[in-house]
Amino acid sequence: MPYEPVIGIEVHAELQTASKMFCGCLVVDSIQAAPNTAVCPVCAGMPGTLPVLNRKAVEYGIRVALALECEIQHTSIFARKNYFYPDLPKGYQISQYEQPLAVNGKITILTSQGEKVIHIRRVHLEEDTGKLTHVQRDGQVYSLVDLNRAGVPLLEIVTEPDFHSAEDVRIGGETLRRLLRALGVNSGDLEKGVLRIEPNISVRPLGREALGTKVEIKNLNSFRALERGVAFEIERHISLLEAGGTVTQETVGWDQAAQATYSQRTKEDAHDYRYFPEPDLPPLVVDDAWVDSIRQSLPELPLVRYHRYINQYDLPAADAAQLSEELATGEYFEQVVESGPAPARVAANWILGELFAHLNQASRSIDSCPVSPKALAELLGMVTAGEINQMTGKSVLAEMFINGKSAREIVSAEGLAQVSDAELIAQLVAATLKEFPDETASYKAGKLTVENFLFGQVMKKAGGKANPQVVRAELEGALKK
Repeated sequence: MPYEPVIGIEVHAELQTASKMFCGCLVVDSIQAAPNTAVCPVCAGMPGTLPVLNRKAVEYGIRVALALECEIQHTSIFARKNYFYPDLPKGYQISQYEQPLAVNGKITILTSQGEKVIHIRRVHLEEDTGKLTHVQRDGQVYSLVDLNRAGVPLLEIVTEPDFHSAEDVRIGGETLRRLLRALGVNSGDLEKGVLRIEPNISVRPLGREALGTKVEIKNLNSFRALERGVAFEIERHISLLEAGGTVTQETVGWDQAAQATYSQRTKEDAHDYRYFPEPDLPPLVVDDAWVDSIRQSLPELPLVRYHRYINQYDLPAADAAQLSEELATGEYFEQVVESGPAPARVAANWILGELFAHLNQASRSIDSCPVSPKALAELLGMVTAGEINQMTGKSVLAEMFINGKSAREIVSAEGLAQVSDAELIAQLVAATLKEFPDETASYKAGKLTVENFLFGQVMKKAGGKANPQVVRAELEGALKK
């Protein structure tokens, strides 16, 4: 019997505010900062303390909700979500439940089968928990609690179960990450835990409306793990059902070494958390004027930029997708196009090819690229005008990346200007054919691929500076004589 996977995801994104959700403690890097150094009585859950809502966190939440085309709830309620765990100092988490910040949104993802709309059920605000470090030392096993992260503003995005493959879940997670980064509210660093994506997986017989039993995966710190974890669970569910078994509703973890999930606990339902309105916080009321001002401040979103690059610059879809993925990359590309005569497609090819190769090798982002957009535009202009050939252009870019000099300075200092003198090139071709008589004879006997070898030898004699088109034309003419 064929089965259909039905998957929804929950995205927990720490908001990049300066201070925590309900107190004035600074938000610090949970990996680099010394443990328990950004903690006060409020986020440590001391009796008698009162929370005060962070306005900037609310603004960031509204930014995300608007970008997801959600309906903003003008009145939302904070609630206590009760559960007991060592990294939750109050014994409850302040969250939103029955009346969240926003509902009924959507986001479009670019899948291998085309564009697909994923519906957003809700977007709500809450506070993060602390962090546990599990230690095994000298035969003892114990856990250490760091409350630096406790109380950090957290935004939860819950999708409808609109995903039907592991690949689409990964793409959905990447798309949401891209959106959060473009809005400037989250760094998107899964490894540091500032963005956590938790899929809820179920399967059902194809054609059936009722949903199967769902299982949630925790501890996913990469998109590769997200995709593999979902794929593993889909196969596990189908195998269980085909063997006549049943799927248990539970929370599972992902074991990276074993490439498999493992059971953590049976899945809680809402009533297990004993939600009730937070008595120390009034209802959150946002007016139309504030929402409208936030709407006006939204940047161009990645999907909009993707379509604009295709329409405005006539870029292939794959190039447009890469260039629109990060705001900084898109801005760099557009500055190159605006600064020089090279066609947009040429600029895209050089940025995504040669420039990205240098950045990756140097472990640098485009924000810290030593070659400015204007400098790259000058280099591409020289290549387009035929002042230097493409091979020389690549070596010049490598030099620019190292020493920061301009393309024209390097070409002038090293005498790299392209040679287009037909008479000189004819001499180089003649000398090459004389040097390689066997290869020349092979070509004339019908082995046409030898031409590429001879072309390479001519370019070598010219020090790579000869005009390739002139060389090719002269070589073909000489071989046909």
